[in-house]
Amino acid sequence: MDSDQWPGDPSGIDLGKPNSARMYDYYLGGSANFAIDREAAEAGLAAMPHARDYARANRAFLGRAVAHLARCGIDQFLDLGSGVPTVGNVHEIAQSIEPSARVAYVDHEAVAVAHARRLLDSTTGVTVTNADIRVPSEVLAAPGVAELIDFTRPVAVLAVAIIPFVPDQREANEVLDEYRQATTTGSALVLSHISALSATPQQVADAEEVMASTPTPARWRTREEVEDLVRVDELIEPGLVPVPLWRPDRPVSADTAESSNALGAVGWLRR
Repeated sequence: MDSDQWPGDPSGIDLGKPNSARMYDYYLGGSANFAIDREAAEAGLAAMPHARDYARANRAFLGRAVAHLARCGIDQFLDLGSGVPTVGNVHEIAQSIEPSARVAYVDHEAVAVAHARRLLDSTTGVTVTNADIRVPSEVLAAPGVAELIDFTRPVAVLAVAIIPFVPDQREANEVLDEYRQATTTGSALVLSHISALSATPQQVADAEEVMASTPTPARWRTREEVEDLVRVDELIEPGLVPVPLWRPDRPVSADTAESSNALGAVGWLRR
């Protein structure tokens, strides 16, 4: 998509720098991205050849996690850093299992929010909020969240491939803690994070350098650092694993698991 083809108001979109949400959309085969995003995404692929595998593996993990929690009775989902709508959206999966399921999407990127609002405007039980997930108080107080999600009932907090954009470890935990504390017994946390499973130290450094050119620098974390973020009362089996290995629909090879370069976990909060 070129800037002159963008159907929304381009004045709120910074086309001087690539954007992580639009780069992610490009990796997933979407069209809600601009030339500058595609250039950065290709640079990311040059730095880390499995970048597209990472995006797709995270998306598939999100779908399996949502389906599992919906089957367990969760019917409210807070999707942090939801990105550009694409095939297998959270509400599609949740509502296919529980038609009354509610989903509050939250993103800070203008194109992602505009696309989501245009595509989901008439969808029941769904809202799209333009807010920075790093400021939980604003997210939780936003009408699209506060008026849709009943926090006196269980809710799944989805933090899939978003916490790398909170580079400071202490801040990342503080952000997640605020969302955890807003939930009640029986709620759940879904988290995935980029981590070097097959990537070399040089590839990690190069990939971080590419993201440093965007408004949202990203940090890779070690398994120990990711474990520190997954503060739940009970991990759902198989625990913290490479995302393709979290309750896969079919057998997964070791190469496929490692090429994702992402760890993921789902756990119960205050159960």
